[in-house]
Amino acid sequence: MQITTERLRLREFAQDDWRAVLDYQRDPRYLRYYPWTDRTEDDAHDFVRMFLDWQDERPRRRFQLEITRRSDGRLIGNCGIRRAPDNDDEAEIGYELNPDHWGQGYASEAAAAVIQFGLNDLGLQCITSWCIADNVASARVLDRLGFRLESRLCRHQHFKGRWWDTLTYVLSAGEWQRPPAIVYIESD
Repeated sequence: MQITTERLRLREFAQDDWRAVLDYQRDPRYLRYYPWTDRTEDDAHDFVRMFLDWQDERPRRRFQLEITRRSDGRLIGNCGIRRAPDNDDEAEIGYELNPDHWGQGYASEAAAAVIQFGLNDLGLQCITSWCIADNVASARVLDRLGFRLESRLCRHQHFKGRWWDTLTYVLSAGEWQRPPAIVYIESD
């Protein structure tokens, strides 16, 4: 599966993608809002292997696609959508980006394309997402995409010696307004 936008190509992960994933997952800026303090080659292999395993699910319920720039084919992150285990109408979206590419609209562009795929191709009625409350940039992406803040869970995650609040967002199919800059093409 592949999704193409104006500047990005989202495609299925391949085994060798672990090196590019490790490159950005070792960055201290990336690690700030994750429980990990470092990432190893084994961690990156396991991370990519999980997404490869999802590709073999039948029926498929989880889609995690690597984000590459169309201009140079460089892997700069990933974005995916995962159906709820007991409800075909709901799913959760998640994304991560190499910190060298933050602030350029790539996360919003990739997430918008994945939302469009979820609503159009999977027939979803509701998409949720969450982020660490201190991760203002991630919250802005969700706001920009039209998600509405549903809740703030105080002291919800504990890692790196402290408690973190999380924000939960929701977007219903009726609320979605595809950003005009997104060009959505899905092919096999």
